[in-house]
Amino acid sequence: MKKTLFTFLVCVTALAGCGTDGEPAGKPSGKPAAQSTGTVTWSACTGLTGADGKPAAPDPAVECGKVAVPLDYAKPTGDTIDLALIRIKATGDRLGSLVFNFGGPGGSGVDTLPMARQMFAGLGTRYDLVSFDPRGVERSAGIKCGGELDKLLDVSADEDGDKLAKEFATACEKDSGKVLPHVGTVNAAQDLDRIRAAVGDEKLNYFGMSYGTHLGAVYATKFPANVGRFVLDSAYDPTVTFEERAVIQATGFAKAFDAFAESCVAQSCELGKTPDEVEQTVEKLMDGLKTKPLKVGDRELTYGLGQLSVITPLYAKATWPMLEQGAAAALKGDGSTLLTLADSYTGRKPDGTYSTMMTSLQAINCVDTAERPTAAETAEINEKVKEVFPILASDGSGAVCAHWPAKGTDEAKKIDATGSAPIVVIGGKGDPATPYQWALTLTEQLKTGVLVTYEGEGHGAYLSGSSCVMRAVDTYMLTGKVPGAGSSCPAN
Repeated sequence: MKKTLFTFLVCVTALAGCGTDGEPAGKPSGKPAAQSTGTVTWSACTGLTGADGKPAAPDPAVECGKVAVPLDYAKPTGDTIDLALIRIKATGDRLGSLVFNFGGPGGSGVDTLPMARQMFAGLGTRYDLVSFDPRGVERSAGIKCGGELDKLLDVSADEDGDKLAKEFATACEKDSGKVLPHVGTVNAAQDLDRIRAAVGDEKLNYFGMSYGTHLGAVYATKFPANVGRFVLDSAYDPTVTFEERAVIQATGFAKAFDAFAESCVAQSCELGKTPDEVEQTVEKLMDGLKTKPLKVGDRELTYGLGQLSVITPLYAKATWPMLEQGAAAALKGDGSTLLTLADSYTGRKPDGTYSTMMTSLQAINCVDTAERPTAAETAEINEKVKEVFPILASDGSGAVCAHWPAKGTDEAKKIDATGSAPIVVIGGKGDPATPYQWALTLTEQLKTGVLVTYEGEGHGAYLSGSSCVMRAVDTYMLTGKVPGAGSSCPAN
């Protein structure tokens, strides 16, 4: 039986997870650099890929650059690393820059922003849209851990998952040991302030989604006086333990699957005539993969990858049909759609290589907490997850953070933005990955948070296409008018 090695979820938007060919952002293209505000030298981007994983055509509106930051902020004059930046210039009367983090930890902003630009076209009339690869991600000293991730993402129950977890941690230390102690959200928040200064803004205007809400909250805690217009969409509560996060997210995905099943049946579902039948069909499909993976070319759709293929389309209502279609095809022996969904989650590229998403995720998560669950404790957590949503259960997986070579601290769990400008926090009632209750707790922790509730489904209220959410955010970002306390938006 196959299971994924990683025992907690990556929180990403539906846009994240698209690979690149690995070339550095901002590589000169022979064209003159654009004039810019601040100290960043911007030039044409090369090495970007589209949503299909193929090289993207050059776009004169998209520019790349970099900012040098200390590797260790305790030694500000010591070694530095370069952060990769990307920018789409404002099309109208410019207010400043708006910096995005689309989620993770481990998601590449350089890859995501060009694909997301149409969603933020209204904001792009007045702001330079800017994003970046956080430290430890892709072009910004991305964490590498040797070997093929296929082996680590798909652990047999009869294998020693904890032994493999230890080997994985050792490989990370070998390939990225210099960087490992210096990733994490606290350092990334300090990098954000360097980016703010480098683009020439007195205040940081910021849009964080999913994990990006954690990064924004830590920034506001460390630099409250520098907070400009802030939106934290799909809020994450950093104070939760590994166990709490696993159980809460399992509950969220179980509810999202139920909603998917009900919607599927209402539209003549290929997987069953009732929601219970749909659930039984998918569980039967997954059970079959335990003993007989589906051949997909020279690869296999195993149970571990099958788990990820079910979870991935639950992030957004718009991708629910892909789960129905993929599962229906798999029942007939064609696992290609489900394997593609799993690959989008893990950052696997068409050439078989991986982005740093999953390795960066692990490194940042382990540094962001002092918790070090043992294999036995991880197994106990898994049993609790199994009771809630069996598809997320991870028998045979190891406790990676227990073997992590870099020390973790709880500094990133301490949130208090007292003294900052108002921060708009958005929580979705049907969000599977960052459940609504986390929006409530993060708003309270910030002290300056203003909650907006979205009644609909999906991970990322703004990206859901809700005209109400988009109107509230755009009005705030463009005019500074803060949504009223207790504001809510109906489901689409």
